[in-house]
Amino acid sequence: MRVLPMIRKIHEEELSKLLELYTHLHAGEAELAVDARVAELWRRIFHDPQLHYFVAEEDGRLVASCTLAVISNLTRGARPYGVVENVVTHPDFRRRGIGARLLRETLQEAWALGCYKVMLMTGRDGLEPFYEKAGFKAGVKTAFVAKPGEL
Repeated sequence: MRVLPMIRKIHEEELSKLLELYTHLHAGEAELAVDARVAELWRRIFHDPQLHYFVAEEDGRLVASCTLAVISNLTRGARPYGVVENVVTHPDFRRRGIGARLLRETLQEAWALGCYKVMLMTGRDGLEPFYEKAGFKAGVKTAFVAKPGEL
């Protein structure tokens, strides 16, 4: 019987494992080297109470991850909202339900933190069934993206 990966928050000392997993997020993007600047950035991220990094771990290996940013808010009864980013599952572990389970548990944490909604955007076509299985609905909002130098 296959044991399901454990879903949990990342540990501070797992930066290198996370960065290796991120090489599967954007094809062709080099792994970020851990220098003093990156280490300090990770320390600030890890200790930021508004940022939550969730991982799926199997046999000591990080096989999936996503980030939940909780944004303070003065609407909706001053309840925060969440944004999920950097959703990635290692190719060897895809189509096993790990990513959807990771996202569902991330949503549970967002609800526990009082978020009135959680948003997620993807640049990949054909992933609607995956995200809907995880609890997200397409077509509720329209997303717009701006990048530096494109105005």
